[in-house]
Amino acid sequence: MECKENSTSKGKYEVTQEERRETWTGRFDFFLSNVGYAVGIGNIWRFPYLCYKNGGGSFLIPYITFMILGALPMFLLEYSLGQFSSNGPISVWKICPLMKGLGYAMVITSAIFCIYFNVMMGYVLYFLYHSLTSVLPWSTCDNEWNTEFCYISKPSNTSTSNISSITGNNTGDLKMSSSEEFWSYKVLQIISGIEDMGNIRLELLLCLFIFWFIVFLCLYKGIKVSGKIVYMTAIFPYIVLIIFLIRVVTLPGATDGILFYVVPQWDKLLSTKVWGEAALQIFYSTSMGWGGLLTFASYNKFHDNMYGNAMIVPAVNCGTSIFAGFITFSTLGFMALNKGTTVDKVLNQGPGLVFITYPEAISSFPISPFWAVLFFLMLFTIGIDTQFGTIETVLSALTDEFPKLFRRRKVLLTGVICLIEFILGIPLVMQGGMYVLQIVDWYCAIFSVMTVCILETIIIGWIYGANRFYEDIELMIGRKPCIWWSICWKFITPVILVMMLVFNMTQITPVSYGTYQYPQWAIAVGWIIGMISVIPIPIYMVVDLWDANGTLLQRLKQRLKPALTMDQIWTQCMINLGKQRTTFLPIIPHIQLKIKLCCKIFVYAYNMYFIDFVSSSAFIKLMFDEIIVVCPNSFKI
Repeated sequence: MECKENSTSKGKYEVTQEERRETWTGRFDFFLSNVGYAVGIGNIWRFPYLCYKNGGGSFLIPYITFMILGALPMFLLEYSLGQFSSNGPISVWKICPLMKGLGYAMVITSAIFCIYFNVMMGYVLYFLYHSLTSVLPWSTCDNEWNTEFCYISKPSNTSTSNISSITGNNTGDLKMSSSEEFWSYKVLQIISGIEDMGNIRLELLLCLFIFWFIVFLCLYKGIKVSGKIVYMTAIFPYIVLIIFLIRVVTLPGATDGILFYVVPQWDKLLSTKVWGEAALQIFYSTSMGWGGLLTFASYNKFHDNMYGNAMIVPAVNCGTSIFAGFITFSTLGFMALNKGTTVDKVLNQGPGLVFITYPEAISSFPISPFWAVLFFLMLFTIGIDTQFGTIETVLSALTDEFPKLFRRRKVLLTGVICLIEFILGIPLVMQGGMYVLQIVDWYCAIFSVMTVCILETIIIGWIYGANRFYEDIELMIGRKPCIWWSICWKFITPVILVMMLVFNMTQITPVSYGTYQYPQWAIAVGWIIGMISVIPIPIYMVVDLWDANGTLLQRLKQRLKPALTMDQIWTQCMINLGKQRTTFLPIIPHIQLKIKLCCKIFVYAYNMYFIDFVSSSAFIKLMFDEIIVVCPNSFKI
């Protein structure tokens, strides 16, 4: 018996361009992309700054605790969900249409993050440009932007304060290092406050445009290109960090800084603020709830083993943060020695930490311009990696949700998104732009990230069902995970997240920048920014229930289940299994094998899409109809 394709089915059953998605060319592409995405510039400045702010080593205890109880379960959840569905952060919620607003929350949060993060990367390019000189401009006090209070930090050979290494007017708190003055008076040209934004810094605007253009060039071809670029951009930073650690631990005062970092101040552990900021940082730095992890996993092949990556990537992220902390605190100890003060009183700025502390350390290196170029190239590669995941989250969400409109126009969509984000970042490169950047960074993820993660655990743990999700994972990797993860998804992780969200809401203080206190209207704007990414969740729920039929209870039950037609389910099954319907079934010679195959596909669809007993008969009928249409002679003996 020979089976030929039915000519009438051609076109009707063909998987079109709109239905096809990219996949990683190799598993290591996926791993390095995730490491590069999760390990960002925040590991270099945000984590050490929070340690410095919250008592040094005491901050490490809640940080590691939340990595184990929060990060690891969420990584496994998002990786599994993304890989099993092969959908982006919006379309993936077909498994629970009522909560589709979660996808929009992820996309909005990522889009806001891109705006101010790329401004910081513009600073990196600005420093990189000024490093291409024989004498680093932030290493001297004889520049046009310097004041009479400028001093130069130099290595001391004594264990006590060496004030002789300080030049300029030594008047207590008015002293500013040459690197601080370069940052404030040359890079930012900062003014008195947010009330007067001043002029656009044209040099920073150009740097911002260059970085966005580079991001576009790396992403418009998709993950098959960006997945290869990360082989350099994800590994290079670790080489540089190791070299810098070897250098800074030999600086005078480095020991005092390291001791402040690793020795816990136990009284700080009684502060809910310390635990709240640790929880926020672990979710901020590992990028859970932002959509990037889910997006990257959706490009995996269906049977890839994502379990190991879910354990390794957050551990690498946490280890990188701690490792970078040794470099930062060694430098802080050196700065404290030269200022004649203690480590906890050195420096009080957030985003500027990496643009003051590290440049000051670099200026003490032999051949310092070389090291400066190396360091800022490292920051550049870290930033590029982060943008791969963040922008891809937005692009994937739009192309998966509107495939016929955007999938064939990926280049145009990428260009438009980059242009819009660039325009929105212009206010942040004005003379008062740092005040705006601080507001956005302060409030951007204050609600959205934890809220999204809480709802994810509730959906998977209780609505979809942890046991059913275990079966999905087994279908992909051939075995079920241990019961610990089910306990985390259903109880431990959501409880911790809710507690920390409440603590952050009650303990948060108004935004500030150094000694500058923001006006009330600016603080209100910050809260609005924080709420923008959360609002889509309840709005979409209301709209979705309004459009449904029946009583409120019937609508809830209906919208907590997928609303896909049987033909859509069949098509999605074929896509996820990596086969086209026109070529998959006819190659099987015996009808018994075809029936078994249909049964396997049905089990897959049942686990993924909540097919109930009423619709199952229609689905099975569709599958047998499919066999007859594709190969009409299948049942002939």
